[in-house]
Amino acid sequence: MATSVEATAGGGLPSGALHRINPARLNGVKGRPDMAPIGVMVWLASDLMFFAGLFAAYFTIQNVTDAQAAATGAMPLFEWGHSLQNLPFSVVNTTILVASSFTCQMAVFAAHRRQVSRVGSLVNIGSWGMREWWVLTIVMGSVFIGGQVYEYATLFSEGLAIYTNAYGSVFYLATGFHGIHVLGGIIAMMFVLGRTYMAQTFTHEQYVSTECVSYYWHFVDVVWVALFSVIYILPLFIY
Repeated sequence: MATSVEATAGGGLPSGALHRINPARLNGVKGRPDMAPIGVMVWLASDLMFFAGLFAAYFTIQNVTDAQAAATGAMPLFEWGHSLQNLPFSVVNTTILVASSFTCQMAVFAAHRRQVSRVGSLVNIGSWGMREWWVLTIVMGSVFIGGQVYEYATLFSEGLAIYTNAYGSVFYLATGFHGIHVLGGIIAMMFVLGRTYMAQTFTHEQYVSTECVSYYWHFVDVVWVALFSVIYILPLFIY
């Protein structure tokens, strides 16, 4: 059954609660924006600068090594590195991560209407609540991480490690730091999910936590689309 907030007039004792909950925590303050999502947006803006630095390093190293290859008549280093990639596999892995943004947002919609768990059969997706959508998002994110680990293992077996050359360094740094961000998002979702089982009442604060984590997850997905376009797709048109 869905968990809902049933407060008495004036912020009384909600259904299932063990003590009185401040009305502001229970339902928020009308007309006042929540500070947590704003803070997350500011933090994500600073995190974007970190990834911008990685993109700058990637393009700088690519330009330098391409110029060196042109001067010597050798194969460009980034063309060699791109030839080792399994593009079809990476497309599938990327599709899974991008799709997880939609399941994540469905969880936010369910949290907004205070539907914590499904109200019908598990096979009836339309009846899913926040928990079901959150679990599916966690699974999809975990599959993406597993796919990235498999890709790393394959590339390592083919002679591309972080210490092999400049391409290996920038490739593993860019995709590896992104993978750490995905892992952080999975942990955050598990934390928020666990709170829904520990708390007697689904409050406005818990909804805000869900919203904040979703902002982070969408950010991680958008960054990966940019990384995928630059590292996997752009070389197809350059070399």
